[in-house]
Amino acid sequence: MFKLRQYQINTIEVLKSYLSGARFSNPKSAYDTIQKANYGQGQYKPFNSLEGLQDAPYVCLRLPTGGGKTLLSAHTIKLASEHYLESDYPLTLWLVPTDKIKQQTLETLTDEDHPNRKVLNEAFGGKFRVFDIADFRQIRPADIDSGACIIISTFQSLRVDDTNGRKVYAHDENLEPHFSKISAIESMEFLEDSNQLKYSLVNLLHWYRPLVIIDEAHNAKSELSIEVLRRVNAACVIEYTATPAKNSNVIHLVTAAELKAEEMIKLPLVVQPAKTWQVAVEQSIQTRQKLEELANNSKLEDQYIRPIVLFQAEKKDRDITVEVLKRHLIESEKIKEEEIAIATGTQKELDGLDLFNRNCKIRYIITVEALKEGWDCSFAYVLCSIANTTSATAIEQLIGRVLRMPYAQRRKQEVLNKAYAHTASTSWLNTVDKLKDCLVKMGFEKQEAEQVIYQQSLDGFNDNVEDVIQFSLSGDFDSFSLDLVEQSNITLTKNDKGVTQVTYKGALAKDTIENLVNAIKDPEEKKKVARKLDVKMQHKEERLSPSQRGERFILPQICLCLDDDWDVAEPESYLHLQGDWRIADYYKPLTKDDFSLDEDGKQYIIDIANQKMQVGFLGKKEQLSLYGIKTNITVNDLCSWFDHNLRSHDITSQHLLEYIRKTIEALLERGDLDIAALVRGKYILQKVLKDRINQARKEAQKKGFQLCLLDNDIMQVDLSQYAFEFPINYPINQYYEGSYQFKNHYYPQIAAMNKEEFECAKVLDMHDSIEYWLRNIENQPDKSFWLPTDSSRFYPDFIAKLKDDRLLIVEYKGQHLLTNEDSKQKELIGHRWAELSHNLFLMATNKDDKGRGVFEQIDCLLKNESFIVP
Repeated sequence: MFKLRQYQINTIEVLKSYLSGARFSNPKSAYDTIQKANYGQGQYKPFNSLEGLQDAPYVCLRLPTGGGKTLLSAHTIKLASEHYLESDYPLTLWLVPTDKIKQQTLETLTDEDHPNRKVLNEAFGGKFRVFDIADFRQIRPADIDSGACIIISTFQSLRVDDTNGRKVYAHDENLEPHFSKISAIESMEFLEDSNQLKYSLVNLLHWYRPLVIIDEAHNAKSELSIEVLRRVNAACVIEYTATPAKNSNVIHLVTAAELKAEEMIKLPLVVQPAKTWQVAVEQSIQTRQKLEELANNSKLEDQYIRPIVLFQAEKKDRDITVEVLKRHLIESEKIKEEEIAIATGTQKELDGLDLFNRNCKIRYIITVEALKEGWDCSFAYVLCSIANTTSATAIEQLIGRVLRMPYAQRRKQEVLNKAYAHTASTSWLNTVDKLKDCLVKMGFEKQEAEQVIYQQSLDGFNDNVEDVIQFSLSGDFDSFSLDLVEQSNITLTKNDKGVTQVTYKGALAKDTIENLVNAIKDPEEKKKVARKLDVKMQHKEERLSPSQRGERFILPQICLCLDDDWDVAEPESYLHLQGDWRIADYYKPLTKDDFSLDEDGKQYIIDIANQKMQVGFLGKKEQLSLYGIKTNITVNDLCSWFDHNLRSHDITSQHLLEYIRKTIEALLERGDLDIAALVRGKYILQKVLKDRINQARKEAQKKGFQLCLLDNDIMQVDLSQYAFEFPINYPINQYYEGSYQFKNHYYPQIAAMNKEEFECAKVLDMHDSIEYWLRNIENQPDKSFWLPTDSSRFYPDFIAKLKDDRLLIVEYKGQHLLTNEDSKQKELIGHRWAELSHNLFLMATNKDDKGRGVFEQIDCLLKNESFIVP
């Protein structure tokens, strides 16, 4: 199985939380709960329900270009089936914006080796089928009854004012077998002047109430698009897009910083305009050749990469057409014809080609607009546009083609972690602002767009970077030893006396200084310039953040000794401190208050986390599939179903089956339920049992947690073997946008904070004893520091490095939260970490019980004055 990235896991968890909440309350309440978790009591957009489908969950998840929307959509089908639809085999209508993307989606979902297909195989045990909407006649009743059916369609296939003449709306006798068990309802379509129900695909969808997944949902916001959702009677609508419409119910967004931290995209984007299109082409070829030389360095790069240039030519009625550009590449630039492919509406030379194959010769692709949607090859490194492109959408789509990182893995050579754009069009000159706008439309945050565009002006200078250095040489300077970005920032001029003036204008780093010095041939001049540049770097480093200066930020982690072996403590580690735990030891029978079914079998009354809820009856598909259930389903069948759906790595199947069997037998002995009722209510019962199991797990973990808090033989820290180091890339999900300028944050950017956290951050930033600090980000286990409580990971709000090399962890809590169980757990493990590692921990609040504010609390702790600890 393809391993999900952390931002994808977080996206799925938010969606799961929303759908579960919507199942037990309503779509709006579930949305409000998610948004309050995101923004506190701050402002957020009100929920926009679907007119005529107010009971249907309707939310949007925003991911930038390159985030894997199709893969997440595949995961969504199983997720929605379990947490909202409550169906083993849901019916899904998957809507995409264009025929081209429909074809690409179908290909990935039908290719046995593709991760998208493997997700569905794993989710449904191979019991699913994927259909092009054009082939809807192939769908049989057995397909819907015994497997998940996924219909891929464009919105255009369903979005019409007049449904006459559209096959999906037409009466079709081939669909009659589906309607043998379906009774007409008023909202479905009937034959004209008749009471007979239309045997149409739309009516079939309307009856079963499909899950609807919308790819690039900003294309689906018209009233007619909403009417399509009403016609198919959508049970649940999930949107995935990089550019949400204003009225989208966005419950989660992924930033480009998160993608970069997961090594999914190449950044920054280095843009260099040229005075003529011929120069732009020549520069693009040189850039590509240099990249391939570096990629072929087997000592540094162990994966095959063949960098590709994407050329955007002009349309046929312009000067630099596809034909003109190809002829120029072959005749003037001496490019082999076998290395060039043309991809336009009429010439499809990429069809059937595997660009990732080592035997593929293609290094240059010429297009006009054919690559603007859906095309994906992570070997595309260089974009060269010679077209007079004024369309923001065209620029956006073309830039998106060169952002994906090969193999989703950071390269060892920094130059291979960037994307490159060369342009000759006047519409592209000095277009930093335009490109920033395009990146925002692609799902980047405004701050990210500011930071990732790196433009060269026509004279080779970067007008947005303040670093300028100049030196004179009587000897030679080898500019070709520099990397591509450094070369583009260098200007060499030689006077009549043979003295070379070297001007460098661009971003400076230690490696850049070293490369510039090494390019100087004369030893004496090398020493002289090195001294000058060392001074320059010292001044520059004063303005850099610690992470930019290469400072390492390392913290010891808590470890537990299990089976005479030490390892990093995870919350589940506490389970095994007293040997294997048995879920059957925590068995309690379910009372009628915990789970019951009313007399007419239309509602369930359940108790989850001590909340009584009435839950409506299951959907039409399940009603049909339960026909004859009293003779078909046994207790063993039901136990096996629960065992499959409640499995966990920390509970053996034997113990879980014992627990399930006890539960079912006790329910049947109550006398108010039979096996048919339990099957009808199996999804609700699954939720009740899952909650019971989680509560039992917490009880077992809490015992282990309390045991090890006071035992140094079980719990320790070891900086030499088990240490966490903050990574190069900071995976911000929401940016701090305040006017206050922090000076000592570890990273150049800062994650969002609420008002009280902001006041705490200011104290850390200005305190004389603190060298630097950072805002720690939640739910990033590989990129943020955390401590294990008895049931979860605790991500402290702030971490600081003191000038005496000690570390300080600060968790800020409002006074109303200080005494709850969660805060107590965090404070206990925080102080335990501080004790074991000889560092400091503070649970800060607005005013402590001595009347001290945040500054005084931190100041007293750092000065080792009296301080209340547990």
